[in-house]
Amino acid sequence: MSEDRLDGIGVTPMNGVGSVWWFDAGIDLPSDTGDRDPGEERERYEAARSTVDAALAQERKTVAERIGEEEAAVFDAHRQFLTDPEIEDEIEARIAEGTAAEHAVNEAYAAGIERLEDMEGMMAERADDLRDVRDRLLRALVGEQDDGESIPDDAVVTAERLTPSETAGLDPERIAGIATVTGGATAHAAIIARSMGLPAVVGIGEELSAVEAGTRVLVDGDSGAVVVDPDRGAVERAKARETVPPIIDRVETADGTGIEVAANVGSAAEAEAAAAQGADGVGLFRTEFLFQDRPAPPDEDEQRAAYESAMASFDPADRVIVRTLDVGGDKPIPYLDLDPEENGFMGARGIRLSLQEHADLFETQLSALLRAAASDEGASLAVMVPMVTTAEEVEATLDTVEAVAADLSDRGVAHDRPEIGVMVETPAAADIADVLADRVDFLSIGTNDLAGYVMAARRDAERVTALHDPLHPGVVRAIDRTVRLGHAGDAWVGMCGEMAGDPRLTPLLLGLGLDELSASAVSIPRLKRRVREVDTREARDLAGRAIDAGTLAEVEKLLDDPSDPTD
Repeated sequence: MSEDRLDGIGVTPMNGVGSVWWFDAGIDLPSDTGDRDPGEERERYEAARSTVDAALAQERKTVAERIGEEEAAVFDAHRQFLTDPEIEDEIEARIAEGTAAEHAVNEAYAAGIERLEDMEGMMAERADDLRDVRDRLLRALVGEQDDGESIPDDAVVTAERLTPSETAGLDPERIAGIATVTGGATAHAAIIARSMGLPAVVGIGEELSAVEAGTRVLVDGDSGAVVVDPDRGAVERAKARETVPPIIDRVETADGTGIEVAANVGSAAEAEAAAAQGADGVGLFRTEFLFQDRPAPPDEDEQRAAYESAMASFDPADRVIVRTLDVGGDKPIPYLDLDPEENGFMGARGIRLSLQEHADLFETQLSALLRAAASDEGASLAVMVPMVTTAEEVEATLDTVEAVAADLSDRGVAHDRPEIGVMVETPAAADIADVLADRVDFLSIGTNDLAGYVMAARRDAERVTALHDPLHPGVVRAIDRTVRLGHAGDAWVGMCGEMAGDPRLTPLLLGLGLDELSASAVSIPRLKRRVREVDTREARDLAGRAIDAGTLAEVEKLLDDPSDPTD
């Protein structure tokens, strides 16, 4: 096959060259006679379940250490699926009828997957996670190894799709890259690949299926393409783009506008790694990791120590923005006893839970944050509130901050009032950004959720994946509205969604007027270099034409050729 370019979605701004190795996730089940001994089959099932639970626990620990706590949290959900009472009852019933354990598991999980796919919103997206757990159980029962065990060195792992656990099991020291038929840049597996520093292109489509095993390919995670049988020039050009040393200093655009380039992290260890990549502090510190994989929430001292540790990785001129606990939706925490909702993304999550149902937890976290803000080492601290939709929520938050500060004063505990900001993740927040900005110091746009709510499309729901695109004119206009109204209210405006980490979009974002971009640590060097290349006058012109565009295709065309006068 001569050199051919297959376009998809670039996940990681890195490149790799290797031979196609098709990942076979299929599992061969032995035939079932239907006359098995129920006692023996039940023992086999329970042994397999214990094996898988232990493996999930270990995998969670490994992923948390290697990649980060947020990426590891997906395995908490997998362990919950493993002991789901409804599924277990169905397995037990089938085994009692004489069905072999592997067939009982397969049938019961198939029913659960079908139920999830028939539901709307959050639950429909969990079907792939359920498939992942089912396949682990089946492999444990039939004695098959995960396909990842036999992957050769310098392979480009190619598949219809990869689950989070399959992705996390890959060795970035041995694997040249990843290419998949389906998938999006913000899916769990893609986020894990990016955090691992694995070159990856997803969502290529069925044309990838025609590429034969053993074919040499270039995975260009920067441009979002897989080049089949690349020549030496193509490889050298891709490698040249990838070699981007960290820029430790703060950066300005080509015409002198200063832009903060910060990192999204989930732990103090990730903050330290981000600092090494040249991040100007942390634009999003996800605190969920402190609360997960434990029987009870962390106390005030443990939280304070974690925040101060992250701050210590940076200079006094930098800032660490800590997001208060954001659970609900797809982020359950067992000991909080959250009632499941049919569409949790439209229900009680983020600040709604903190103010309404877990005020004590919220006050403890704020107390730890205010104490950390008084630290005289490292970066300054700021607090960001998630899932805000009303001014009343902001006012209630500020009242709580004042009450916590008064309590600390009464106790004689050193503290300080940090900058307070909100995440703009909903159309409502974008529409009242000026009202919110009048009450807080900054706004930070979470484009992953904003695109989902504007387009009424979840990023992991395959049938509507194409709709979940932050470049859709509706989303671009929501971003523009947020920045304009935020600045009118005298607040600075940043972005901490996946969109911020794509260097291709940097001119558009700076043209829209963003003051800060926050992305994964691996993206920081390339992002800083891209900022230096942007002329803000040209960027503003590009942004103006994007705002006026009527279709996603028009915006994409502008980005591909911003100088085209016909746009």
